[in-house]
Order: sequence, then C-alpha cells, then structure tokens
Amino acid sequence: MKKKALFIGGTGTISAAITRALAANDEWELTLLNRGTRGDAVPAGVRVIHADISNEAEAAAKLQGLQWDCVCDFIGFVPAQVERDWRLFRGKTKQYMYISSASAYQKPAVNPFITESTPLANPHWQYSRDKIACENFLMEKYRTEGYPVTIIRPSHTYDERRVPLAVHGPKGSWQVLRRMLDGKPVILHGDGTSQWTLTHNTDFAKGFIGLMGNAHAIGNAFQITSDETLTWRQIYEIIGDVLGVKPKMYFVPSDFLNAVAPDYDLEGELLGDKSWTVLFDNKKLKRVVPGFCCTTRFDQGVRRTIENILAHPELQEPDPEFDAWCDRVIAAMESAKASLLK
Repeated sequence: MKKKALFIGGTGTISAAITRALAANDEWELTLLNRGTRGDAVPAGVRVIHADISNEAEAAAKLQGLQWDCVCDFIGFVPAQVERDWRLFRGKTKQYMYISSASAYQKPAVNPFITESTPLANPHWQYSRDKIACENFLMEKYRTEGYPVTIIRPSHTYDERRVPLAVHGPKGSWQVLRRMLDGKPVILHGDGTSQWTLTHNTDFAKGFIGLMGNAHAIGNAFQITSDETLTWRQIYEIIGDVLGVKPKMYFVPSDFLNAVAPDYDLEGELLGDKSWTVLFDNKKLKRVVPGFCCTTRFDQGVRRTIENILAHPELQEPDPEFDAWCDRVIAAMESAKASLLK
C-alpha cells in the first residue's frame, strides 16, 4: 500500500520538481492542498484539494478525517502559519516537513563552511528571521510533545522558469538576460569572486524524497544543496555562454547597491545572503539518504532554463524600471570615477 503525502503548495520553484517525481513514484500517493492557481503544473495522478490554507476553518473542513504519512508546507513564512499547521496536523501525520531557508544561517558569515549546526542569526533579512522563528516553534513542539518535525534548509534552488542571478528586479530574470543580449552592462555585487551554490530543483527533489517517511529525519534539520560551487563571475560567464554573448559585468559594492535601491530588498538578498561565500557540507543528508548526489551541473541546468525561457514569450517579462535603475547606478559610478580623475 502506498504511503500518503500532503503538500501545502506543491507547484512552486522547489516543490514542482518533487511533485513531478512523486507522480511517477510507486511508493507515495500525493495530494496537493492549494488554491488551484497553477492547475497546469499538476501532473496526472496527483490529487488536489482546493482550499486556501490561510482560511484555517475551510482547510480543517476539507481535511477532516484524513491521516497522512507525511505533510510538507512549502509556503510557510511566518510563525503564525506553522502554528496553524500544528493545530491542523498534530495527531494526523507521522511526519511534518517544513521548508526553512539556508539564508537563516549566521550573517555576517564567520565561517564559509556551513553545516546544520552553524548558528542561525541574520540581522539583515526579516524573511530569514521569520524562518528561524518558525524553526524554533516547531522544534519546541518536537521536544515537548513529540511533534514529528523535519526541517529542510534549501539554498539558491532554481527551475526552468527563472535564471538565478545576483541582482535583478521584482519581475525576475528576463531583464538581465535582455541586457546581456543587447550588449548592456549587467550589475554584480562586490568584485564577483564570492563563491555561491546553485541547486537544480530536480536534484533537490532527490534529497527531499529520500527524507520523506525516513525515521532518521524526525527531529532533525537538513540542508539540501549541490556540492558544486562557482564564483558569481563564473555564473554570469556561463549564462552569457548559453546566450552566445560575452557579458559586460559591472561590479558595484553591495553596501552601495543596498543604499541606492530602496524599492528592492537588496539588504536581505545581498548583505543577508548572496554577498557571502558559503560552502555547504551535505554529509548529514548523505548519511541519512545513502546515494544522494546532485548530477546537474549549473552549465547544464541553466542551459535548459534559458532555452525554455527563450521558447516561451510569456516568461520574458520586461522590467523597464529595473533596467533604468541599472543605467542610473552605472552612470553614477562612472561619474564618480571621472570626477576623481580630474
């Protein structure tokens, strides 16, 4: 008999690959609880319960009498949401998996080598502090009443819809790709030599599924990332190579970018995350999920992503405001250099 899993969400950047993999898996029967806004992303054989999880009474009515081997919340960002999940699922699931974030790890980074025991503290990003608070609530429930929690900490995971970038606007990656194609300079933070880890969502899915229903995962936190690290210069060079252009990289200090971008959350994105070299140690995951290995190099994964974006105009969303902001930042930097050379 198949085990029963419930995903809250299940069609996002991280979760869609897991949903697709489980749809072809003989061990699990998967149900999604979501509002049904991305019905096209749900594979055949996956059941959907249409409900808004933020409406606790509605969700409780739709879930009444159901038991699960594993429940995972992919869209829990603040403590009130995981507290709601605890009320909905205590006594009704053998495992509750929570998607936290590797951005919760200590910033400024004292040591670039990151394990699950690295302290959690991020003064630069409210998103990360909220994730830490969610973890604290769940682990307290595990310690005091045996609530069967497993914490998952992804880092920068990408899919076929967006290219992972250092600095971009609220409408995603297309405008940066457009600048590359047009021969315009693209902004990178610092000098581009900090190292970063990018994980394809299909690789993430392997580690995640290995933790589902795994007795060794209960009461533990796991990071799931690739072992491949690249500098931001290398990342942009690879993206340019796929596009058939040599990107004109323009380097700007992270502090400066944060100061001149009040409409973008660059303090969190950069000072609280991307500007630091981080090297993830996945030994804990590999002990619990023997054979786990990421097999998609970034140059392979991002090629598929870019080819998909170029083939689908609906993914090519212009961001003229961000484009103009990039031009202003670069012009200001060039003007400052010119004034000092007079």
